[in-house]
Amino acid sequence: MPGMFDPRFERSVNVLCVHDEDGALGVGIGHVREGVRFHDVLEELGLDPGVSPNREIMHGGPVEPGRGFILHSTDWGGSDTIEVAPLCGLSASMDVLRAIAAGQGPSQWIMALGYAGWGAGQLEGEMRHHGWYAAEGHREVLFETPPEGRWSATWRAEGIDPALLSNETGRA
Repeated sequence: MPGMFDPRFERSVNVLCVHDEDGALGVGIGHVREGVRFHDVLEELGLDPGVSPNREIMHGGPVEPGRGFILHSTDWGGSDTIEVAPLCGLSASMDVLRAIAAGQGPSQWIMALGYAGWGAGQLEGEMRHHGWYAAEGHREVLFETPPEGRWSATWRAEGIDPALLSNETGRA
């Protein structure tokens, strides 16, 4: 939301991948991780980049910033893929990296390092205190919009002009 109380998440767009009684896990897709690209990650892991494009990497969040995640189209799935229905799949294994390098991976994908995590009930509390807005997942925002445009594109896809939103939540 505009006026987010935590500057680490200012103008943040996160794909909420897991949300249950134990908490939530989201992967940020709105901010590029400066100084690292996909081939850098593959080389660090000892993998040949093969035919993979050398894309930017997203700052997935402040938790485990060295851990990689691939948000991808559902035309590929590995043994560890989590379905983020109906938007995408989430994979965090070497299998998806090898498949992308070999040109046999998902047709659409984004890599992020790190994630945002919330304990049980924490995300719900932050939403009540003007932290987050729960938008529908929009595949075109995820896979077809450049990172710097995803925040405003998400609002547009929801039919909301963020310039008209207040920086604080009121009480009636």
